[in-house]
Amino acid sequence: QVQLVESGGRLVQAGGSLRLSCAASGLTFGNTPMRWFRQAPRKEREFVAGITRSGYSTYYADSVKGRFTISRDNAKNTMYLQMNSLKPEDTAVYYCATGITGTVNYWGQGTQVTVSS
Repeated sequence: QVQLVESGGRLVQAGGSLRLSCAASGLTFGNTPMRWFRQAPRKEREFVAGITRSGYSTYYADSVKGRFTISRDNAKNTMYLQMNSLKPEDTAVYYCATGITGTVNYWGQGTQVTVSS
């Protein structure tokens, strides 16, 4: 049974930083590309960042490029999202997911990030 568990979300002031984690189990993590998505209130879920199996290649939405960094530790079965220079518009529930393109097979339950102005 695949499980993805996000953590690290909290209330932070604009300009601050957070690091989200996604702990994976029930899959061969090192063989699985991964993504972060987010969903703000009254908006559709959107792609944030993606990372290949090895971590060698990463991909970002234009809205977070230069501020967010996706990474992974395959020995720990964990993916991360380092978020710097946070803005109120980054407020959302952040989800980790498997795959790097196309349909998502597995989602985490999400972690709330709130950025106050």
